[in-house]
Amino acid sequence: MRRALVALVLASVTAATAGPACASSPDGAGGRFDRPQQGFAPADTVLRPGTPQQVGLDPAPIDAALRRIAAWTEVVPGRQHPMYAGAVALLAHDGVVVRQDAFGREVRYADRTGTELPPQEQEPVRPDTIFDVASITKLFTSIAALQQVEDGAVELDAPVARYLPEFGAHGKESITVRQLLTHTSGLQAEVKLWKLPPQERIPHVMGLTPQHPPGSGYEYSDPNMITLGVLVSRVAGEPLDEVVRQRITEPLGMTDTGYNPPPQERHRIAATEFQADPPRGMVRGEVHDENAWSLGGVAGEAGIFSTAHDLAVLGQALLNGGSYNGAELLDEDSVEQMLTDFNGGFPGNSHGLGFELDQRWYMAGLSGPRSAGHTGYTGTSLVLDPLSRSVVVLLTNRVHPSREWGSNNEARQVLAQGVAESLAVRPEHGSREWSAPAAEPATLTTRELGPVAGPVQVSFDAFVDTQRDGDGTDALVVESSADGGASWRPVPVEASGDGAPEGPQRVLAGSGHRAWWQVRGAVDVAPGQRILVRWRYAPDAQYTGRGVQLDGISAADRERTLLDGELEPQGLRAEGWREVER
Repeated sequence: MRRALVALVLASVTAATAGPACASSPDGAGGRFDRPQQGFAPADTVLRPGTPQQVGLDPAPIDAALRRIAAWTEVVPGRQHPMYAGAVALLAHDGVVVRQDAFGREVRYADRTGTELPPQEQEPVRPDTIFDVASITKLFTSIAALQQVEDGAVELDAPVARYLPEFGAHGKESITVRQLLTHTSGLQAEVKLWKLPPQERIPHVMGLTPQHPPGSGYEYSDPNMITLGVLVSRVAGEPLDEVVRQRITEPLGMTDTGYNPPPQERHRIAATEFQADPPRGMVRGEVHDENAWSLGGVAGEAGIFSTAHDLAVLGQALLNGGSYNGAELLDEDSVEQMLTDFNGGFPGNSHGLGFELDQRWYMAGLSGPRSAGHTGYTGTSLVLDPLSRSVVVLLTNRVHPSREWGSNNEARQVLAQGVAESLAVRPEHGSREWSAPAAEPATLTTRELGPVAGPVQVSFDAFVDTQRDGDGTDALVVESSADGGASWRPVPVEASGDGAPEGPQRVLAGSGHRAWWQVRGAVDVAPGQRILVRWRYAPDAQYTGRGVQLDGISAADRERTLLDGELEPQGLRAEGWREVER
């Protein structure tokens, strides 16, 4: 029986016999969203089966997310087709695999139009199903390149042409290895190598002309990573697949990961697309990406097949600072560079050396400056959150039978959000706090306050994890009304604490800091008036963060306390907000 399946069985046994919930981190930060971890996990951390409760996670958001992942294997309202035929989801926290679930089928359809195979010919997804991970391959190429940097064979800021002389033409002479890794080379996004004769494919990439001056912008580019794969192979003196096997998958024990899986494993591999151009029919056991296929299944930008468990091992090795189970993949400095944004000049395109960083569109509530991940066109994603030491793997075959059936980005978001919401945010005062759902509007309004003796000082603690645009959407707004709620005006506030915006603010927004803010504001109101104060959360309909929590709400004029939310929670009327006891 395969290792992943064994892990799932052991996890079930552990769940049945688990004792009281406990946090596994020695500093007590396990299961906490509001206590971000510093540095890497201990180098001896290895994945082991367990339950959410054992590491301090709330299982309810995880279960809700997995129910949606399962539902999308069939047609749901608003979709013409299933989002994907099958999926495997794996969630790990503090080195504990808290869930690994398989849904749907690895083979379901007979043709591109979606004709279903007879039931007896359809094959179910299992926890150890092997998926074509598509562009997650780029992480393996990046790691292999950084290993060459550590060996002294490659310099990050050296021109690529030093190692590949044929690359140094047509405006590419100054492109560096670092620019390939951060997608800032100026090269185009795509090439169609399969339309060229075999002997012309790599020379075509070497002869490309940049579309933009190197270093002038970000463009996610397959040619970048095809080139990097050629560079690694040339410097190492070995084919790329051998380099990856010898220095990444074999040392880490990733026995189900590699290029061109053997025919005897085909029955475990999820089918991808029925391709007409090129005329390949239903693709299964061969790489889906046409460029990688045309290069013999091995390329720097695609070609890797893997399981959820194997990818989680890779993720944990990086969270450990580059080591896993006695094997050293990279040193800590190299891993740090994978998690450091080198694209600060190109907002929204944060990128380390290999990893995408802080991408809310698939990391959801786990987004932050050091949140690292990558997606694959076939419907795969890997998210690492160093601040909570969590790994989220989602493998699907969303292109089976056709890429035209749509994206699975919503599933990526839902799974990451489920993990984010399972991590606790503890109250700053007492045992209760007000929590707003991450994706729904919510309003918390005081009872009528007054008559007041002049300006009212409002104070509260806020945990804010939202988008950072500050335009009033996906943000927290404080407002007051002197006419019984008929009209409202914003209350300027100032926040203090890690990551808090500087100066007076009309909206509070931000993510990545994972810290409570102390917030103060003043309502300019004449003596003798009565007022209402409300906290309004207006989340963006598309991307959300962990959400907003409030605690320690207080309002006072110069003579007395008008409302103490800790002593008088009934003085607050909640619409959408809920009072949570931790």
